Amino acid sequence: MVTLAIYLLVILARALAGPCIPNKADVILVYCYPKTIITRIPECPYGWEVNQLALGGICYNGIHDSGYYQFTIPDLSPKNKSYCGTQSEFKNPMYHFYNSIISNDSSVIVKSQPVNYSFACTYNANYLVNQAAFDQRVATVHVKNGSSGSFESQLSLNFYSNAKFSSIKEAPFVVETSEIGSDIFAGVEAKGLSDRFKVVLNNCWATPSSEYFYQIHWPLISKGCATDYSILVHENGKTNRATFQFNAFRFRNIPKLSKVWLHCETHVCDSEKFSCPVTCDKRKQRVEQTGGVLVAEITVRSE
Repeated sequence: MVTLAIYLLVILARALAGPCIPNKADVILVYCYPKTIITRIPECPYGWEVNQLALGGICYNGIHDSGYYQFTIPDLSPKNKSYCGTQSEFKNPMYHFYNSIISNDSSVIVKSQPVNYSFACTYNANYLVNQAAFDQRVATVHVKNGSSGSFESQLSLNFYSNAKFSSIKEAPFVVETSEIGSDIFAGVEAKGLSDRFKVVLNNCWATPSSEYFYQIHWPLISKGCATDYSILVHENGKTNRATFQFNAFRFRNIPKLSKVWLHCETHVCDSEKFSCPVTCDKRKQRVEQTGGVLVAEITVRSE
């Protein structure tokens, strides 16, 4: 009798619950991550069940999650550039990703109001790092229906132990005067971005001051290419890291304990939209937007 009573209570609870109550709040939550976009709308919008809503009008991949219907775009890399109808475009210097969640019912008559939740993720390709401490320009997400989110990544200028660029040297980076002329290995690396985006160095130069455009300066990389044969650019625009090496030096008429500031003007290139690798054989490089300036400090010390 006890088992039968419990069974009847379960049936009664389900009967009272019935279908989900339509939520007509015109709101959408969008979370933009480096490789993924997640969209959430209130459960049962205008009477629609989750299996009647399609991402991009193509994919019925929504799931229930804490009172919401959740849809996910899992990858923004080129191989999945049109995942479930996802569209993208580049408007200098912004990247935009678009999609929508659309109601779809194959029944003869439809009694629920059609819905089309359009959303877009937008972020800036330019980054600014000062004193080797990350200071990103937080991307803004523009979403219709009054919702917003954020995009985060990291871009840093580092010094490495050797030409393998596998071990980062900790700051402060000190060069003894006896080491003048020895190789210095440097690189700009992005973390957390989709594989479709590549790091490109436009220009790198050195100054005895932290000011970007100080009157005394020494160019290292110009339009993506080395300014002389003592400088080697190992990779530029091929991966999430751009690397190069140059000979240690000091500025003339500077005190024994001096600082050399390395500046790199860089941007993130969308390999789906552009040819990102920089080739220097013919000295003809595509120059896109000017990106943020990364700054690192080298201390030259007399023994």
